[in-house]
Amino acid sequence: MINIRFPDGSIRGFEKGVNSLDVAKSISPSLAKTTVAAYIDNQLKDAKDKINNDCELRLITIQDPEGLETLRHSCAHLLAHAVKELYPSTEVTIGPVVNNGFYYDFSFKVTIGEVELLLIEKKMKELAKKSIPVSYKVVPKTEAIAFFKTQGENYKVEIIDSIADEQVKIYTQGDFSDLCIGPHIPNTSLLKAFKLTKLAGAYWRGNYDNEMLTRIYGTCWATKEDLEQYLNMLEEAEKRDHRKIGKVLNLFHFQEDSPGVAFWHDNGVRIWRQVEDYMRASNNKYGCSEIRTPLIADFSLWQKSGHSSKYADNMFATKSENRDFAIRPMNCPTCVQVYNTKLHSYRDLPIRMAEFGIVHRNEPSGSLHGLLRVRSFTQDDGHIFCTPEQVEEEVILMVQQSFEVYKDFGFNDFAVKIALRPENRIGDDETWNKSEQMLKNALDANNVSYELLPGEGAFYGPKIEFHLKDAIGRNWQCGTIQLDFSMPQRLGATYIDKNGERQVPVILHRAIVGSLERFIGMLIEHYAGNLPLWLAPVQVAVMGISNNQDDYCQEVFTTLEKSGVRAKLDLRNEKIGFKIREHTLLRVPYLVIIGKNEQQQKIITIRKHNGEGLGLMSVSDFCAFLNKQIQAKE
Repeated sequence: MINIRFPDGSIRGFEKGVNSLDVAKSISPSLAKTTVAAYIDNQLKDAKDKINNDCELRLITIQDPEGLETLRHSCAHLLAHAVKELYPSTEVTIGPVVNNGFYYDFSFKVTIGEVELLLIEKKMKELAKKSIPVSYKVVPKTEAIAFFKTQGENYKVEIIDSIADEQVKIYTQGDFSDLCIGPHIPNTSLLKAFKLTKLAGAYWRGNYDNEMLTRIYGTCWATKEDLEQYLNMLEEAEKRDHRKIGKVLNLFHFQEDSPGVAFWHDNGVRIWRQVEDYMRASNNKYGCSEIRTPLIADFSLWQKSGHSSKYADNMFATKSENRDFAIRPMNCPTCVQVYNTKLHSYRDLPIRMAEFGIVHRNEPSGSLHGLLRVRSFTQDDGHIFCTPEQVEEEVILMVQQSFEVYKDFGFNDFAVKIALRPENRIGDDETWNKSEQMLKNALDANNVSYELLPGEGAFYGPKIEFHLKDAIGRNWQCGTIQLDFSMPQRLGATYIDKNGERQVPVILHRAIVGSLERFIGMLIEHYAGNLPLWLAPVQVAVMGISNNQDDYCQEVFTTLEKSGVRAKLDLRNEKIGFKIREHTLLRVPYLVIIGKNEQQQKIITIRKHNGEGLGLMSVSDFCAFLNKQIQAKE
């Protein structure tokens, strides 16, 4: 007999060799039907793995985050299984879980389109209904290579060759086998709510010199109701796509001459300025002085900072006069140079610097997505140089500032997470332990609940992440606060302590909106282009019923502009219905309509973009009405 301890502290005895599925059945048949994996002594395992020793056990069901991930990973295998049945000559590559779903990359010998996608999904449903058992075996690499060679799976052979371990796992369901670390569901019948969503192209291993593969995306959920809700959200998200709205509103465009870099139009720049000016005022309120540093620096600076060894693949490099330079992927090293121009006392700290710094990152072309994933963007970076004793207080201030910012921009539902040390990092474990604990202490002191994200920190330090929920329930990872003991030491930043000795300050890196480009894309989708008055590129459109009102329209327009309102004057010789419809489609918050009566009485008729009429008003009262809304960030 072995003893198994459950999360509630209870202990039960079971026969040696029992598996988690058996344990679930002994508790409740309904629990067993939804159990897909288990934590055995904090190790995530397959539900059918045998338990031979005393242990702690936590069952994972389809309602748990890990369970949903297991479902999605298994659904990726089901997709590959279906493809191999329909198109046996296809070579399979990789099929990871991604946000809200999964994808699998294939090397097809035939053309795959929307019709084929429907056939593949139909085959997946057929296979799922067969309740095919899923099992695995651990084999030597040599055996795995030999097996996949006989299957004609050259990509799998290449993957296995690159694995350092001498043994690998091969999962099998029916006559389909795939390389994977698992865990996977016990049988295919658990996959009841999935859909293939789109086709895309992707280079093997993200290398442009390799073959272009066909990537099939899908989504998978615990229940059909969850799937339906997600598909409805996707439909709504399609309507809110910032790329489409950006084109309609004349905000920005992209072109192949500068891939991954936005061309901003006048309306887009107006939104940009509102976001930037707002953040500048917020930084001033919280004691940050603004700096501006070079876009390009000698490569030696990036070697000292650690970026060249940890971030080289994402950097753009150039050469001039026999010197190597790099376009900055982050703003921190150049900011430290400003700090280093003076000798600082502990009495000077904290020193808070803010910069709207442009950075460039060599993102793969396949990952670029409008404003949400670009190669050049502007960060609202802040760098706070402080003593270790000041860290918690400074973090509390930054959390407070972040909450204020998000609420002013209309995000009232957000979560806080702490990203912990990644495998690829600089600094020793003692420093990381201290850094992570400081962030936890600061959030605890501010009564902020948070989630831990192991392995998700930056290479130079742990970070607090702010995740915002938008109007249709999507989560966006936005601002960050990162604690860094390593970079100031590497770049020679010091201060004189109260004993007259040199010490290394702590750097707190923080970005609240993060990439301005991405944040504006988020705002467009959150509001479906109907930006609040204070952010709208054009706040009021002034138009007359006929050209007889042109002079009065001009007078109203001038008054609005003088009061600080971003107004547009429409004197075109078009029908008033056409003008109203056009400015409504352009999401202009307020339309001022002037006819003979308004002209004679020196008043205006006001209509909201949603068609609601506000009636008649004097121009001065309307200006006051608008400015009150703008000040209130409504």
